[in-house]
Amino acid sequence: MTLFGRTLGGEEIASLVFLLMALVLWIGVWRGARGWKSWINRSPEGREARRAAGVEGKDPPPPASTGPRDPTRPWD
Repeated sequence: MTLFGRTLGGEEIASLVFLLMALVLWIGVWRGARGWKSWINRSPEGREARRAAGVEGKDPPPPASTGPRDPTRPWD
């Protein structure tokens, strides 16, 4: 087999096949984990747990600044 002008032997072909199999397996596991996370977020138990923890959305609101702005802290 020739790939990009280079002749590949059996070892190179096998390593490419195993690399592609590992990639497919990794993507499958990633999709499964993502599916479980979305299922938990949609489930009534997940909503109840978030409500009990006081989490409303994905990101908590920024804290309200009290007092004048400190010029030495530019991120405030």
